[in-house]
Amino acid sequence: MSISAIESVLQQMRVTALQSGIASGPAAEPAAQGGFAAELRRSLEGISSAQNKAYGQAEAFELGKPGVALNDVMVDLQKANVAFQTGLQVRNRLVAAYQEVMSMPA
Repeated sequence: MSISAIESVLQQMRVTALQSGIASGPAAEPAAQGGFAAELRRSLEGISSAQNKAYGQAEAFELGKPGVALNDVMVDLQKANVAFQTGLQVRNRLVAAYQEVMSMPA
C-alpha cells in the first residue's frame, strides 16, 4: 500500500467525520500539524467521543430523561458504528501495509 493510498483513506475518514458531525475544532485541521501519528490519534479520539456521546444518549433515553428522542439516539448510535467500522478498516489496511513492507526482501 502506498503513501498516497493511506492519504486517500485518511481523506475519506475526514470527509465521513465532517458529514457525520464528529469532527470539530482541532480534529478538522490538516495533518501537517503533527504528521500521520497525530492525525491518527485525532481520528481515534473523534471515534471515541462519538461512541461516548451515543452511549450517553442511549443511557439517558433508557432512564427516561426528557428531551431525548429515540430517533436521535438511533442516528447517533449508527454514526458511532460507522465511525468505528471506518477506523477498523483503516487499521486493517495499515496492518496489511505493514506486513507487506516487512515481507519485502532486504
